[in-house]
Amino acid sequence: MKFSTKIICSLFLLVFASSFTSKKTGIFTNRNVFFDSIKKDTILVDSISLDSSLVIKSFKESVHASYYHDKFNGRRTASGQKFNNNLYTAAHKKLKFGTKVKVTNTVNGKSVIVVINDRGPFIKGREIDLSKKAFMEIAKNKKRGYLIVDLEIIEE
Repeated sequence: MKFSTKIICSLFLLVFASSFTSKKTGIFTNRNVFFDSIKKDTILVDSISLDSSLVIKSFKESVHASYYHDKFNGRRTASGQKFNNNLYTAAHKKLKFGTKVKVTNTVNGKSVIVVINDRGPFIKGREIDLSKKAFMEIAKNKKRGYLIVDLEIIEE
């Protein structure tokens, strides 16, 4: 075996082994209470009172949103949490885990607040994947699998 091939294989093995032995950072240690509390239906924008200290910043307008299939229930998300289609969560490619996002359907004006806890969607042209519960709250036509939405980031 060539020397350069041995080096490449060694580096690959090092990276692979370190992925199992690296210590997980405690990103969600202070978020557990929040995720437990969103099991109730009180997370909708219409039903919660937003503090005056919260800042809602426009992020993207008229983007495609879809929802998770039921087969993902119970699987681990990229953040390490178990996915549950009955919670108000979402996947985004770049937003930090734990970011609260207000998602507004541009057709009927209904909106919901979700928390980013996964990466995706991995379909070209889609911006955000919502949990099924969040999607159905704002959908006008429940048979269609995508919506055109506006995204706003909620900063505390």
